[in-house]
Amino acid sequence: MTKKSLSLLGLAGLLCALPALADAPAGPALMDAKVINSGDTAWMLTSTALVLFMTIPGLALFYGGMVRKKNVLATLMQSFAITALVTVLWVVVGYSLSFTVGTPFIGDLSRAFLNGMTYIKDANKLTVHPVAGTIPESVFMMFQLTFAIITPALITGAFADRMKFSAMLVFMALWSLLVYAPIAHWVWAPGGWMADKGVLDFAGGTVVHINAGVAGLVCCLVLGKRIGFNKEAMAPHNLVLTLVGASMLWFGWFGFNAGSAGAADGRAGMAMATTQIATAVAALAWMFAEWLSKGKPSVLGIASGAVAGLVAITPAAGFVDVKGALIIGLAAGVVCFWSATSLKHMLGYDDSLDAFGVHGIGGILGALLTGVFAVKSIGGADGSLATQALGVGVTIVYSGVVTFIILKLVDVVIGLRVSEDEEREGLDVALHGERVE
Repeated sequence: MTKKSLSLLGLAGLLCALPALADAPAGPALMDAKVINSGDTAWMLTSTALVLFMTIPGLALFYGGMVRKKNVLATLMQSFAITALVTVLWVVVGYSLSFTVGTPFIGDLSRAFLNGMTYIKDANKLTVHPVAGTIPESVFMMFQLTFAIITPALITGAFADRMKFSAMLVFMALWSLLVYAPIAHWVWAPGGWMADKGVLDFAGGTVVHINAGVAGLVCCLVLGKRIGFNKEAMAPHNLVLTLVGASMLWFGWFGFNAGSAGAADGRAGMAMATTQIATAVAALAWMFAEWLSKGKPSVLGIASGAVAGLVAITPAAGFVDVKGALIIGLAAGVVCFWSATSLKHMLGYDDSLDAFGVHGIGGILGALLTGVFAVKSIGGADGSLATQALGVGVTIVYSGVVTFIILKLVDVVIGLRVSEDEEREGLDVALHGERVE
């Protein structure tokens, strides 16, 4: 990474923090001592591991199986490197900007470098974040870290086969601080303006999926199409890897959604049930839609349908009942099949692995339907389609515009795309000096 790119990264972190510097209180003063609930803590430790498992190896294999053989290692490398990169950024400043009180638009620096995160052993008490409930703040921080990891990793599916590794690292670092952290604060932090408006997002419809899907669409438009797109065969090289990865995503998603209850309670149980139901229905809906339109049901299709169902139920999992889960799953399977097969070809953009078609469209659909099917007795809040539409619209605009600006800055400093010769040779050899035999 060049000195210019490192300077750009440092400047971005500083700019992201400046609005909160003036009002930043001491971190520990915000925290109250509470007794740890061992059952809740055990469930959240498990959920944290499950969500990390979604990225490595789940998403890495899911995406890795869909690219051509010459790019499989580069694709796996992206998910693995993002996991390490975002972890460091989260500890240094990302967590503090996302989940401290700060302003309605961004957190403060009271938890930079995890300052003040302590555990009082003798009293079996802890300093706890206002939204952490009865689990240690360290566990809450780690659980949210896994969300911060998988969100930028999802974007990589949109620009597979053509972005420079150095550019990817700088882009993801800036995007995590300037896009992910603010939107996470708006929706999930105490005093976040979307939360105060009543936008419902149980586990990441806006923060994760719409955010990543829109960013992915902007990435593939800015980088342009792959060489040979719609002219050369670009079939997945190993659908076994893709199906295994999709299965890992399905398994890990129980931590993603049921873990977002923050406790081992009835709401977590309902979120787990609605997640399973919507995913199964979406997988079948995509499969049958493909069967009717193309004559054969494919492995890639049913795996993609399952992921579409997981995406769409995410914002609704802790707010809807079984009826809502069935309808959301059915809609996700059909609509995401159409977006990934027809919409992409009609508009002519090269979203390599359908990051926007599945995560962007599925996230938008799920967020809007949350406003229709939310049940007050389950989630403690009435859904509003207008309020959900506000959250969706703002997320689309903010993520799209800031992603575009970051991409253009990175392109000016170090360049975004590999050369034509490198792209034809394959990123495994061109960028990493390795290949799958």
